[in-house]
Amino acid sequence: MLRDDEIVDILQLVDFRISKSEIGSFCRKEGHPKYKECGDQVLRNFLNGLVIHLRGTKEDPKIPKEVLYRDRTPAKKTTSKPDKRKFTGLGSVKYKNKKKS
Repeated sequence: MLRDDEIVDILQLVDFRISKSEIGSFCRKEGHPKYKECGDQVLRNFLNGLVIHLRGTKEDPKIPKEVLYRDRTPAKKTTSKPDKRKFTGLGSVKYKNKKKS
């Protein structure tokens, strides 16, 4: 569930430069004119970068579960209290499609 910009960042961890459009060409259907096969070098560097992304380095280790769930948890919404003052700005409103009883 990674976005293309996250994949670019992961590949930069192992000093492998690639553009978002190149990543997009790997994800296309095989018959598409701009389709490109993902080579061994790209896949190898992505996997090495993913290990560093999840586990960290020897000097700066990370806990993989924290990395996975850090960006996926929804932000806490601040609930504002409703305004208790009576709103009188509309006056009487006529409805076009209101059934008459």
